[in-house]
Amino acid sequence: MIRVLGCSGSIAARCHTTSFLLDDDILIDAGTGVGELRLDELARINHILISHSHLDHILSIPLLADSVIKLRMGGGGPTALQPVHVHALPETLQALRDHLFNGVIWPDFTRLPSVQHPILVFHELAVGDVLSFPARGALPERVVHVLPAAHTVPAVGFGVETPLGWWVFTGDTGPNPELWDVLAGQKIAQLVIETAFGDEEAYLAEISGHLSPQTLAQELLLLDGEVSVYITHPKPGEVPAVLSQIRALDTRHVIEPLREGQRFHAPVVDRRQM
Repeated sequence: MIRVLGCSGSIAARCHTTSFLLDDDILIDAGTGVGELRLDELARINHILISHSHLDHILSIPLLADSVIKLRMGGGGPTALQPVHVHALPETLQALRDHLFNGVIWPDFTRLPSVQHPILVFHELAVGDVLSFPARGALPERVVHVLPAAHTVPAVGFGVETPLGWWVFTGDTGPNPELWDVLAGQKIAQLVIETAFGDEEAYLAEISGHLSPQTLAQELLLLDGEVSVYITHPKPGEVPAVLSQIRALDTRHVIEPLREGQRFHAPVVDRRQM
Protein backbone atom coordinates (compact mmCIF):
# COMPACT_ATOMS: atom_id res chain seq x y z
CA MET A 1 0.00 0.00 0.00
CA ILE A 2 1.17 3.53 -0.77
CA ARG A 3 -0.05 6.33 1.49
CA VAL A 4 0.23 10.01 0.55
CA LEU A 5 1.72 11.90 3.50
CA GLY A 6 2.30 15.17 1.67
CA CYS A 7 1.84 16.45 -1.89
CA SER A 8 1.96 20.25 -1.69
CA GLY A 9 4.53 22.51 -3.29
CA SER A 10 4.95 24.40 -0.02
CA ILE A 11 3.42 24.69 3.45
CA ALA A 12 0.26 26.12 4.99
CA ALA A 13 -2.42 24.71 7.25
CA ARG A 14 -3.21 21.15 6.09
CA CYS A 15 -0.61 21.43 3.34
CA HIS A 16 2.50 19.29 3.66
CA THR A 17 5.37 18.83 1.23
CA THR A 18 6.14 15.68 -0.68
CA SER A 19 6.33 12.30 1.03
CA PHE A 20 4.84 8.87 0.43
CA LEU A 21 4.84 5.81 2.69
CA LEU A 22 5.26 2.43 0.97
CA ASP A 23 3.82 -0.24 3.24
CA ASP A 24 5.00 0.74 6.73
CA ASP A 25 8.77 0.85 6.33
CA ILE A 26 9.79 2.75 3.18
CA LEU A 27 9.52 6.50 2.63
CA ILE A 28 9.61 7.96 -0.86
CA ASP A 29 10.84 11.50 -0.25
CA ALA A 30 10.80 13.06 3.18
CA GLY A 31 9.06 16.41 3.10
CA THR A 32 6.95 17.84 5.92
CA GLY A 33 4.32 15.15 5.32
CA VAL A 34 6.49 12.79 7.37
CA GLY A 35 5.29 14.70 10.42
CA GLU A 36 1.87 13.08 9.95
CA LEU A 37 3.32 9.79 11.24
CA ARG A 38 3.17 8.80 14.89
CA LEU A 39 6.44 8.15 16.69
CA ASP A 40 5.96 4.37 16.52
CA GLU A 41 5.33 4.67 12.78
CA LEU A 42 8.50 6.76 12.35
CA ALA A 43 10.48 4.11 14.20
CA ARG A 44 9.41 1.47 11.67
CA ILE A 45 10.98 3.35 8.75
CA ASN A 46 13.93 1.31 7.44
CA HIS A 47 14.52 3.00 4.07
CA ILE A 48 14.15 6.51 2.63
CA LEU A 49 14.26 6.99 -1.16
CA ILE A 50 15.08 10.58 -2.11
CA SER A 51 14.22 12.05 -5.52
CA HIS A 52 16.50 15.10 -5.23
CA SER A 53 18.13 17.48 -2.78
CA HIS A 54 15.63 20.34 -2.57
CA LEU A 55 14.48 21.18 0.94
CA ASP A 56 10.80 20.36 0.49
CA HIS A 57 11.77 16.73 -0.21
CA ILE A 58 14.45 16.16 2.46
CA LEU A 59 13.79 18.33 5.49
CA SER A 60 12.26 15.59 7.64
CA ILE A 61 15.29 13.29 7.38
CA PRO A 62 17.30 14.95 10.19
CA LEU A 63 14.28 15.26 12.46
CA LEU A 64 13.25 11.65 11.88
CA ALA A 65 16.79 10.49 12.68
CA ASP A 66 16.79 12.42 15.94
CA SER A 67 13.35 11.10 16.92
CA VAL A 68 13.93 7.38 16.42
CA ILE A 69 17.47 6.69 17.68
CA LYS A 70 16.44 5.41 21.09
CA LEU A 71 13.52 3.36 19.77
CA ARG A 72 15.68 1.74 17.09
CA MET A 73 18.19 0.64 19.72
CA GLY A 74 15.45 -1.58 21.12
CA GLY A 75 16.83 -1.31 24.62
CA GLY A 76 20.13 -2.87 23.57
CA GLY A 77 22.29 0.24 23.58
CA PRO A 78 24.18 1.91 20.70
CA THR A 79 25.65 -1.31 19.31
CA ALA A 80 22.12 -2.67 18.80
CA LEU A 81 21.01 0.37 16.78
CA GLN A 82 19.16 -0.52 13.56
CA PRO A 83 20.06 2.23 11.05
CA VAL A 84 17.77 3.96 8.59
CA HIS A 85 19.06 3.55 5.02
CA VAL A 86 18.91 6.63 2.76
CA HIS A 87 19.02 5.94 -1.00
CA ALA A 88 19.71 8.76 -3.47
CA LEU A 89 21.90 9.91 -6.33
CA PRO A 90 25.55 10.54 -5.38
CA GLU A 91 25.05 14.28 -5.95
CA THR A 92 22.04 14.29 -3.63
CA LEU A 93 23.90 12.44 -0.88
CA GLN A 94 26.81 14.86 -1.20
CA ALA A 95 24.42 17.80 -0.88
CA LEU A 96 23.05 16.28 2.32
CA ARG A 97 26.56 15.91 3.71
CA ASP A 98 27.67 19.41 2.70
CA HIS A 99 24.59 21.46 3.48
CA LEU A 100 22.49 19.59 6.05
CA PHE A 101 24.46 17.06 8.10
CA ASN A 102 27.42 19.41 8.46
CA GLY A 103 27.42 20.17 12.18
CA VAL A 104 26.14 23.69 11.48
CA ILE A 105 22.61 23.21 10.18
CA TRP A 106 22.26 19.81 11.91
CA PRO A 107 24.51 17.23 13.57
CA ASP A 108 26.04 14.61 11.27
CA PHE A 109 23.80 11.63 11.92
CA THR A 110 25.84 9.54 9.50
CA ARG A 111 28.41 9.48 12.36
CA LEU A 112 26.09 9.56 15.37
CA PRO A 113 25.60 8.17 17.91
CA SER A 114 28.90 6.61 16.78
CA VAL A 115 30.89 6.22 13.59
CA GLN A 116 30.58 2.45 13.90
CA HIS A 117 26.83 2.49 14.54
CA PRO A 118 25.19 5.58 12.96
CA ILE A 119 21.46 6.11 12.73
CA LEU A 120 21.71 7.05 9.01
CA VAL A 121 23.51 5.02 6.34
CA PHE A 122 23.76 6.46 2.82
CA HIS A 123 23.48 4.35 -0.34
CA GLU A 124 24.05 5.60 -3.89
CA LEU A 125 21.58 4.83 -6.66
CA ALA A 126 21.45 5.61 -10.37
CA VAL A 127 18.81 5.97 -13.07
CA GLY A 128 17.96 2.49 -14.32
CA ASP A 129 18.61 0.77 -11.01
CA VAL A 130 16.05 -1.72 -9.74
CA LEU A 131 15.88 -1.66 -5.96
CA SER A 132 14.63 -4.73 -4.14
CA PHE A 133 13.51 -4.55 -0.53
CA PRO A 134 13.14 -7.98 1.06
CA ALA A 135 9.99 -9.54 2.38
CA ARG A 136 9.38 -8.75 6.05
CA GLY A 137 6.66 -10.39 8.09
CA ALA A 138 3.47 -10.23 6.04
CA LEU A 139 5.08 -7.84 3.55
CA PRO A 140 6.28 -9.38 0.27
CA GLU A 141 9.35 -8.26 -1.61
CA ARG A 142 9.07 -4.66 -2.79
CA VAL A 143 10.56 -3.71 -6.17
CA VAL A 144 11.22 -0.05 -7.08
CA HIS A 145 12.61 1.21 -10.40
CA VAL A 146 14.72 4.39 -10.48
CA LEU A 147 13.42 6.63 -13.27
CA PRO A 148 14.88 9.68 -15.02
CA ALA A 149 13.77 13.20 -14.10
CA ALA A 150 14.66 16.60 -15.58
CA HIS A 151 15.07 19.22 -12.87
CA THR A 152 17.47 22.02 -11.91
CA VAL A 153 19.51 19.65 -9.74
CA PRO A 154 20.23 15.95 -10.32
CA ALA A 155 16.93 14.17 -9.77
CA VAL A 156 15.05 10.92 -10.25
CA GLY A 157 11.56 9.52 -10.09
CA PHE A 158 10.43 6.10 -8.88
CA GLY A 159 8.23 3.30 -10.20
CA VAL A 160 6.83 0.78 -7.71
CA GLU A 161 5.74 -2.60 -9.04
CA THR A 162 2.18 -3.61 -8.11
CA PRO A 163 -0.11 -6.38 -9.41
CA LEU A 164 -2.02 -3.76 -11.44
CA GLY A 165 1.11 -2.27 -13.03
CA TRP A 166 3.59 0.35 -11.91
CA TRP A 167 2.75 3.16 -9.52
CA VAL A 168 4.92 5.94 -10.97
CA PHE A 169 6.08 9.10 -9.20
CA THR A 170 7.86 11.49 -11.56
CA GLY A 171 9.50 13.55 -8.84
CA ASP A 172 10.04 17.22 -9.60
CA THR A 173 10.53 17.48 -13.34
CA GLY A 174 10.12 19.62 -16.39
CA PRO A 175 9.57 18.14 -19.85
CA ASN A 176 11.17 14.72 -19.70
CA PRO A 177 11.16 12.66 -22.94
CA GLU A 178 13.55 10.12 -21.44
CA LEU A 179 10.91 9.12 -18.87
CA TRP A 180 8.32 8.27 -21.51
CA ASP A 181 10.89 6.22 -23.40
CA VAL A 182 11.45 4.16 -20.25
CA LEU A 183 7.72 3.75 -19.60
CA ALA A 184 6.80 2.88 -23.20
CA GLY A 185 5.08 -0.49 -23.28
CA GLN A 186 4.98 -0.70 -19.49
CA LYS A 187 1.61 -1.12 -17.79
CA ILE A 188 1.07 1.94 -15.58
CA ALA A 189 -1.48 1.62 -12.79
CA GLN A 190 -1.22 5.22 -11.60
CA LEU A 191 0.96 8.16 -12.57
CA VAL A 192 1.72 10.81 -9.95
CA ILE A 193 3.09 13.78 -11.87
CA GLU A 194 3.88 17.28 -10.78
CA THR A 195 2.35 20.52 -12.04
CA ALA A 196 3.87 23.23 -9.90
CA PHE A 197 2.72 26.36 -11.75
CA GLY A 198 -0.29 27.65 -13.65
CA ASP A 199 0.04 28.61 -17.30
CA GLU A 200 0.29 32.28 -16.38
CA GLU A 201 3.62 31.40 -14.74
CA ALA A 202 4.84 29.03 -17.44
CA TYR A 203 8.08 31.01 -17.68
CA LEU A 204 8.79 30.23 -14.02
CA ALA A 205 8.04 26.56 -14.59
CA GLU A 206 10.50 26.49 -17.48
CA ILE A 207 13.41 28.09 -15.65
CA SER A 208 12.82 26.11 -12.45
CA GLY A 209 12.47 22.68 -14.02
CA HIS A 210 8.75 22.19 -13.39
CA LEU A 211 5.58 21.65 -15.41
CA SER A 212 2.59 23.89 -16.08
CA PRO A 213 -0.74 22.62 -17.44
CA GLN A 214 0.24 23.18 -21.07
CA THR A 215 3.56 21.37 -20.76
CA LEU A 216 1.77 18.66 -18.77
CA ALA A 217 -0.58 18.17 -21.73
CA GLN A 218 2.37 17.76 -24.07
CA GLU A 219 3.98 15.23 -21.72
CA LEU A 220 0.79 13.17 -21.40
CA LEU A 221 0.61 12.81 -25.18
CA LEU A 222 3.69 10.60 -24.80
CA LEU A 223 2.05 8.34 -22.20
CA ASP A 224 0.63 5.14 -23.70
CA GLY A 225 -2.94 3.97 -23.10
CA GLU A 226 -5.45 5.49 -20.70
CA VAL A 227 -3.90 6.03 -17.29
CA SER A 228 -5.15 7.37 -13.96
CA VAL A 229 -3.10 10.54 -13.49
CA TYR A 230 -2.73 12.35 -10.17
CA ILE A 231 -1.41 15.90 -9.93
CA THR A 232 1.04 16.79 -7.20
CA HIS A 233 3.13 19.80 -6.11
CA PRO A 234 0.88 22.86 -6.75
CA LYS A 235 1.43 25.49 -4.10
CA PRO A 236 -1.13 26.37 -1.39
CA GLY A 237 -3.62 28.92 -2.66
CA GLU A 238 -2.92 28.06 -6.30
CA VAL A 239 -4.52 24.60 -6.37
CA PRO A 240 -7.99 25.64 -7.69
CA ALA A 241 -6.56 27.71 -10.56
CA VAL A 242 -4.04 25.04 -11.60
CA LEU A 243 -6.65 22.28 -11.46
CA SER A 244 -9.12 24.37 -13.47
CA GLN A 245 -6.54 24.73 -16.24
CA ILE A 246 -5.73 21.03 -16.11
CA ARG A 247 -9.39 20.00 -16.32
CA ALA A 248 -9.72 22.08 -19.49
CA LEU A 249 -7.06 19.98 -21.22
CA ASP A 250 -8.01 17.65 -24.06
CA THR A 251 -6.57 14.32 -22.93
CA ARG A 252 -7.55 10.64 -22.96
CA HIS A 253 -6.24 10.19 -19.44
CA VAL A 254 -8.31 10.60 -16.26
CA ILE A 255 -6.69 13.40 -14.25
CA GLU A 256 -7.38 14.09 -10.57
CA PRO A 257 -5.62 16.05 -7.84
CA LEU A 258 -3.52 14.01 -5.45
CA ARG A 259 -4.76 14.37 -1.88
CA GLU A 260 -2.99 14.05 1.43
CA GLY A 261 -4.09 10.89 3.19
CA GLN A 262 -4.98 9.20 -0.10
CA ARG A 263 -4.10 5.52 -0.24
CA PHE A 264 -3.34 3.36 -3.22
CA HIS A 265 -4.51 0.01 -1.94
CA ALA A 266 -2.99 -2.38 -4.46
CA PRO A 267 -0.49 -4.55 -2.59
CA VAL A 268 2.98 -4.75 -4.06
CA VAL A 269 3.95 -7.76 -6.15
CA ASP A 270 4.72 -10.94 -4.20
CA ARG A 271 7.37 -12.47 -6.44
CA ARG A 272 7.31 -15.66 -4.40
CA GLN A 273 3.94 -16.43 -6.00
CA MET A 274 5.01 -15.64 -9.57
